[in-house]
Amino acid sequence: MGRAFEFRKGRKMKRWSAMAKAFTRIGKDIVMAVKEGGPNPEANSRLRAVIQNAKSANMPKENVERAIKKATDKDTANYKEVLFEGYAPHGIALLIETATDNNNRTVANIRSYFNKCNGTMGTQGSVEFMFDHTCNFRIPADGIDVEEMELEFIDFGAEEIFADEEDGILIYAPFESFGAIQKELEIRNIEILSSGFERIPQITKELSEAEVADVEKLLEKIEEDEDVQNVYHTMQE
Repeated sequence: MGRAFEFRKGRKMKRWSAMAKAFTRIGKDIVMAVKEGGPNPEANSRLRAVIQNAKSANMPKENVERAIKKATDKDTANYKEVLFEGYAPHGIALLIETATDNNNRTVANIRSYFNKCNGTMGTQGSVEFMFDHTCNFRIPADGIDVEEMELEFIDFGAEEIFADEEDGILIYAPFESFGAIQKELEIRNIEILSSGFERIPQITKELSEAEVADVEKLLEKIEEDEDVQNVYHTMQE
C-alpha cells in the first residue's frame, strides 16, 4: 500500500467524516458546478460528480434538487475557491481550501485563527509545494480485479488502486487526471460511488501529545468556519 492508502486510513479516523457541515459543503459545490457548467448533470461532469458525493453522504434528493434550482437563480451569489496557507504551532504546515462569497471576510477570519492559536499565516505558495494534489474515485468492488484494473487505468493517469473492506475500490491519481478517469469509468458503466480531491502531504511530522493538542486547537477553529471546505496538514496522524 502507498501513501494514498495510509493518508486515507488516517483521515477516516478524524472528525471530517462525521462533520455536520457536510451538506453545507456539498451545497456550495453544487452552486459552483451549476454556475460553471449549467444545471443539467448529463452535460456537466462536475455536477455529476457532486451529485454522486451527495448520495454518498446521504444527502436527500430533495436537498440536491433544491440546491441546483437555487444555483440557477441569478441572485444567488457564486462562491470563489480560495486556498490559504500557513503554519500551525511546532512547524506543522497547513493548507486550507475555502469556498467564499466574501473574500475579505474569509481572509480576516482565517488570519484571526492563526493569530489566536500561535500560528503563522503564509503567503501564496509557501506550503502548497509540500502536498501532492490528487483526485480520487470510490467504486464498488463487485466483479473487479484490482490488479488488472490498475494496469488498464495507468493509461488514464491512475497511480494507486486498492481495495478497502468498507469502501470498495479506491482510485488515486494526479489532480489533472480527474476528467480522463471519470470519463473512462462512465464509458465502462462502472458506478462511481463518490469522487473528489485531496492534498496528500509528502512528509509528515510526529508530535508529542501536548504538541498535538496545540495544533488541534487551531484546526478546530479553522474547521468550524462556514467558508472552509477542507483542511490538510503535515502532522502525523
